[in-house]
Amino acid sequence: MKHQVARIHPADNVLVALVDLPVGTEVPWENGFVTTAEPIPAKHKLTPLGLSVGQPVTMYGVLVGTAREAIRPGGRLTTANIKHATNSYEEQGHQRAAWQAPDVSNWQDRTFMGYHRADGRVGTANYWLVIPLVFCENRNIQVLQDALITDLGYARRKNYQPETRKLVELMQAGRSVEEILSADLEAGENAARSSRPFPNVDGIRFLSHEGGCGGIRQDAQTLCGLLAGYITHPNVAGATVLSLGCQNAQASMLQDEIAKRDPNFSKPLYILDQQKLGTEETLISTALRQTFAGLMIANQARREPAPLKALNIGLECGGSDGFSGISANPALGHVSDLLVALGGSVILAEFPELCGVEQELVDRSVEPAIAERFSSLMKAYGDSAIAVGSGFDMNPSPGNIRDGLITDAMKSAGAARKGGSSPVVAVLDYPELVTKPGLNLLCTPGNDVESTTAEVGSGANIVLFTTGLGTPTGNPIAPVIKVASNTALANRMPDIIDVNTGTVIDGEETIEQAGERILDYVIRVASGEEEIAAVRHDQTDFIPWKRGVSL
Repeated sequence: MKHQVARIHPADNVLVALVDLPVGTEVPWENGFVTTAEPIPAKHKLTPLGLSVGQPVTMYGVLVGTAREAIRPGGRLTTANIKHATNSYEEQGHQRAAWQAPDVSNWQDRTFMGYHRADGRVGTANYWLVIPLVFCENRNIQVLQDALITDLGYARRKNYQPETRKLVELMQAGRSVEEILSADLEAGENAARSSRPFPNVDGIRFLSHEGGCGGIRQDAQTLCGLLAGYITHPNVAGATVLSLGCQNAQASMLQDEIAKRDPNFSKPLYILDQQKLGTEETLISTALRQTFAGLMIANQARREPAPLKALNIGLECGGSDGFSGISANPALGHVSDLLVALGGSVILAEFPELCGVEQELVDRSVEPAIAERFSSLMKAYGDSAIAVGSGFDMNPSPGNIRDGLITDAMKSAGAARKGGSSPVVAVLDYPELVTKPGLNLLCTPGNDVESTTAEVGSGANIVLFTTGLGTPTGNPIAPVIKVASNTALANRMPDIIDVNTGTVIDGEETIEQAGERILDYVIRVASGEEEIAAVRHDQTDFIPWKRGVSL
């Protein structure tokens, strides 16, 4: 049964509207009812008892803001009457009861079909990478893509050229601007997928970026660390790397970073130096031969059964709404707890979106040193934002605010639910590699593409990405499964959504049921049995974080 409102935590003094509530609507509150004093749109919050100036606002059981002005009972919370606020936290933490792991008896013997790599990790896909060490090589990366992608059967993008041709024909036929605007156009089908000579290679991924030179030396080191994370990733069979030769991000630096992550690295890796090779023709023809040879080697890989503990799931959100924290995110939290209980790894990132829940994460840390590192990274990040005239309180986007997330603490408290309730076993600084099973915290921006890029660089072989407003974000090498927080979004943008958890809001499913359904879907995707929307659309977003203030 669909309810009108939800109280997320017993300590909360606000309600979330699950449907549009006209003025005068009676909604349940504790042992009675409260009447809305104004229209409350779905996803927004109302105060059942009213708030006085300076009074705390509590959601998810934590402080998420204070009242700027008095709000009458049944009134709506807005950016005009509520401001961001969080509780302070202590690095030492408090003693917590032992974690109660969920029952995983139904999952204990489940497996997925993955690619077993020499370092012991298991891939959910099998890609070849073509990477520039510096932005100067981006054009040559594009030249290689043009040469390889179609004839090897990897072209996927929808063809809109017929639409353009039809518009030209209409204009030449003398049609007016109004007729052009109302013309009925149909896009062409996805580019034809010719027979693939390498059926066991899921694709060739061509990365580009704006780094590798200029800036500071630490930028080059960090970029090489990220690229090394991709090259050594279990979803990658090998790589072709283009270097100009004189840039800060030297090939030796990349090789050192690869050795840090995999001392016994044995994948095929071809590094070409343009300044040594000479002409573009020599560079491209050499890269083509070597890449083709690498694909022949990569094609020898086969999927074999692997335990679920070999999964490393990145937890991400983007285009969040007022339902994200009560449907999609806690459903991912249940997936996280199930996987941790099975011996797998999960990554919770986006540090600006952990603002206000620091104490909970400190308390969940298995060692004081882990709590101290988390606290240190959070404070340094927050201070750097303040130093340039910003702050975590400026994190919510206009879309977030429009759909009910009016303070960063409110957004963060909901976002953190993706991490479930298991202990924090490690805190990583970008772009460090996950080495421990369990819940890992990774310092990244809240920017969803930068954060997704980082999670995969740290080893995520699947990413679960929640959204309430809709975003097409993908990744070059790891499946990014898009999870809708509400049914309206799933129906409106079915081409980019893979899983709908609006069923929780609609009263059709519990959070636990939704989480188990997601995990079952993850297993099918990891086995190559399901093709997700981002892969269908060739959505391969890749944005390295140039260390600085990015919210």
